[in-house]
Amino acid sequence: MSALIDYVRSGEPDLTNRQMALLLVVYLQSGPHTVRGLARCLNVSKPVVTRALNRLGTLGYLRRQRDENDKRNIYITRTAEGADFLEEFGHFLRAESGLSRH
Repeated sequence: MSALIDYVRSGEPDLTNRQMALLLVVYLQSGPHTVRGLARCLNVSKPVVTRALNRLGTLGYLRRQRDENDKRNIYITRTAEGADFLEEFGHFLRAESGLSRH
């Protein structure tokens, strides 16, 4: 439990369960990802995904990228900041469970 308490005290941004789920889907499942596809995957509405993306985008964890071939399409892409956040979060989880990464 101490590792998770350390995480809470770390100053890392607090993410809601929906934001974390969305972040994990984008990083763990192959893309391309769209708002519609993410909403379907998580069984939530598109506005729910949009709100979560707004927060994750502000933090720099995900980015919206317009399709160059069809400007109507917007893809959700990974960022280095998001990958760093998830790696750090993974360190806290492994420390809590007593596992180490090899």
